[in-house]
Amino acid sequence: MIRLDDIKNNPIVDSFARKGNEYLGILGYTEHSYRHINLVSTIAYNILKELDYPERTAELASIAGYMHDLGNIMNRNEHGLSGAALCFNILINMGMHPDEVATVISAIANHEEEHGQPINDVAAALIMADKSDVHRSRVRNPDFATFDIHDRVNYAVEYAFLRINKKDRIITMDLTIDNSICSIMEYFEIFLSRMMLCRRAATFLKCNFELITNGSKLL
Repeated sequence: MIRLDDIKNNPIVDSFARKGNEYLGILGYTEHSYRHINLVSTIAYNILKELDYPERTAELASIAGYMHDLGNIMNRNEHGLSGAALCFNILINMGMHPDEVATVISAIANHEEEHGQPINDVAAALIMADKSDVHRSRVRNPDFATFDIHDRVNYAVEYAFLRINKKDRIITMDLTIDNSICSIMEYFEIFLSRMMLCRRAATFLKCNFELITNGSKLL
């Protein structure tokens, strides 16, 4: 059985993760390094464990979370689809069962808001884990004066936490935003489609989705 540690120790996965993040930095995108993929991996796992899904399903979510951005090695555009294709070969060659490969690559292919859908439990967990990682630590541009809206929105977020209420089946994204850097309207300008995808993902897991910003419930 292929475990998360096997994925982390795979030299191809490691190279593609490092190089993909490097290339995104050249293009001016926010951080997609080990910090991001490890965090997404952990959150995706925790979502399903908190909701009492089987251990192996949660581990597949953690694997999908760790591998979800490998497609950036090829191109940022449609990186979910290209990443799924790359991960198919990697996982098959590592000996993962085809049914599990299908689950992981379908989740990776559907984690972006442009065309993604929560088509299985792993995909739903991955979507929410990925979209919850918005924080100033992801901004790589050192010059505040040249921030684009993505830099500004990420830099304005001082606190971000995804909370699971198993009893009431509520998944809450709790954010603290510095309004002097970015208004709530600017946040929604680029993240509304992501929040709508998170709501669909929560619904797939038979939960309600809430967005709380600076103590106020917005969704």
